Amino acid sequence: MKNRLSVVAIALSTLVAGHALAADPSVAKTREQVRAELVEAQRNGTVLVDGDQGLRAYPTTARPAAQKTAEKAAEKAVVVGKTREDVLQELRDARANGTLIANSETGETYRDIDPRSYPAADVAQGKTRAQVLAELAEARRTGDLIANSETGAKYNEIYPGRYPTRGTVQAVNPVGDVRAGAASSKAAVTN
Repeated sequence: MKNRLSVVAIALSTLVAGHALAADPSVAKTREQVRAELVEAQRNGTVLVDGDQGLRAYPTTARPAAQKTAEKAAEKAVVVGKTREDVLQELRDARANGTLIANSETGETYRDIDPRSYPAADVAQGKTRAQVLAELAEARRTGDLIANSETGAKYNEIYPGRYPTRGTVQAVNPVGDVRAGAASSKAAVTN
């Protein structure tokens, strides 16, 4: 019973003290004062967005920097760009070759929608089959093929001893004796 009374007494005293502080005329502000403070806070960027976390609508340091940037941009009002004729010529060219955007949501051009109405687009020439096969053979010889697709490691990185280094040329021994070739190359290096 005593606990219940003490809890009720504390709750009532808290309520009365809160109203007494709010009614203090020395602390109270008029509506005009509150509005003036709000306008000042909005102007200098100190308006609190979230009272719990203290987030501000505009960071106090970024707002003046943005104002300085805007002032500098206003000073440099001269804009260097394309002339009206340049823009109109680009528009005519885009209409003629079908590269004008027809659907802004998908990014389709008029050429994509109706390719027969526009001239054929220039296609860059690719490599021949023989060139691709030659590159593949060279990549196999030097180990430049990707061995592990997850890491992107190449065979010459995983097994460096199996492949020639980039600056060296391997001599072919017609007899096929690797040791003799290695000994002769060592002798050639020391001479």
